[in-house]
Amino acid sequence: MAERRRRLAWWERALENVVKSRAGGWFAVHVANRVDRRLLRWTNGRVGMFVGQPVGLLYARGAKSGVVRETPLLYCADGDRILLVASNAGSVRHPAWYHNVTANPDVEFLPRGGPRRPYRARELEGAEREEAWAKVNDLYAGYETYQGRAGSRRIPVIALEPR
Repeated sequence: MAERRRRLAWWERALENVVKSRAGGWFAVHVANRVDRRLLRWTNGRVGMFVGQPVGLLYARGAKSGVVRETPLLYCADGDRILLVASNAGSVRHPAWYHNVTANPDVEFLPRGGPRRPYRARELEGAEREEAWAKVNDLYAGYETYQGRAGSRRIPVIALEPR
């Protein structure tokens, strides 16, 4: 992995080390997401469990149910688009939201501080994915750890582009 361009505060390094552990990843997926779903909605994206981190709320229609689901996700702003990583904390299976956005790519996203906007989701491939992978790993180096845990599953990077 390339050296990070972004400098981290001591507390960001500590938080990253906890969250990239198996127990921390489980906590983020199974506990923090449930709390963040409510906090982000109630505060228009301003307050979440991971203070100082860009966590937003993805609104995507369920692949099978057709019901709109809200999923809190760490995101990386990349110009006018948003980059999301379908890491599922390094599970060998894709997260449910990944299946939802590939089946129904017209989504909405509420970034930290709002406003909620419409986007079209697209999985990145080739050189475009590699460039985005470097950017998201600069934001959170735990993705490399998750990729090692994911076995043969290549962790997808999704771009949300304004519609």
